[in-house]
Amino acid sequence: MNNSTALSWRDDNRSVTISLGDLEIATYTYDATDEQRESPRPFFHPLRTTAGEIVSIYRPWDHVWHKGIAWSLPHFGDDNFWGGPSYRRGQDYKWLPNNGSMRHERVVDAGLDGGTFRFTHALSWWTEDGKKVVDEIRGIRIIPGQDGNSWTLVFETDMTNVSGRDIQIGSPTTEGRENAGYGGLFWRGPREFAGGRIAGPGGATGEALRGTRGPWLAFVGQHDDSCRFSTVLIADDAANAQHPPEWFARSEPFACFGPAPFFSEEVTFADGATMVNRYAVVIADGDSNQDRLVNLAADAADVLRHQPVKATA
Repeated sequence: MNNSTALSWRDDNRSVTISLGDLEIATYTYDATDEQRESPRPFFHPLRTTAGEIVSIYRPWDHVWHKGIAWSLPHFGDDNFWGGPSYRRGQDYKWLPNNGSMRHERVVDAGLDGGTFRFTHALSWWTEDGKKVVDEIRGIRIIPGQDGNSWTLVFETDMTNVSGRDIQIGSPTTEGRENAGYGGLFWRGPREFAGGRIAGPGGATGEALRGTRGPWLAFVGQHDDSCRFSTVLIADDAANAQHPPEWFARSEPFACFGPAPFFSEEVTFADGATMVNRYAVVIADGDSNQDRLVNLAADAADVLRHQPVKATA
């Protein structure tokens, strides 16, 4: 463990856990061992606010392939790196032998740097039938908020297509399911957040925001037991190719949302090309009115502009 700043961390050779003072605020499992049908891949869980409230869930019974916050792509050519059944035009969801996995290869860099935590690792993506299709370098940073009531996760993925062919990346919507374009950096909230508030730029709220474009989106939920509120906000990097992205979001029957860069249009991932996507996730204690959300989003955008993420592989 390293204790040179208010942040500290430990690594058990499968996951890293980051603490702010005495509170464990995030665990990133970088070497996942979930079942093949769940598309094993790295994920963040549990995630806690500075007040200690958990704002993520792992393997909920209704969708056991949902994992806290994870980079997940359900329509990667014919392969599924999301988990669960695959949607096929005119056939609804079908269980297919196509659930791929993202395998941890090596840690590139980890440590504390100027009051933030950094972690970079190399991954390879494998189809269920054993073909390697992607080499990835992934970097994260965790940055305490200056207000003492929030912290920010910066997430960057650099994926290189090594499959030997172009790959079309889409979603259930590009396959024919209306307004179901999920895929990308996806957050699944705790059970008690069902019925919570989805909020976006300009004061818009509710599930009508699903499928709309914007630079950020947020979810405010209330916890059982303590009855406290917490806020999760995700900001898209202005340099991302599909910026501003369409968003997938739900508050019923469960809480989830995330930027969905392949929501309504397939994107060609050319053989040999590298695709970069970068986001800031703000975990904030308490309820958030529109003014606070705008300020959190502005701070997240500033972090994305000025905070380096990953080390060179």
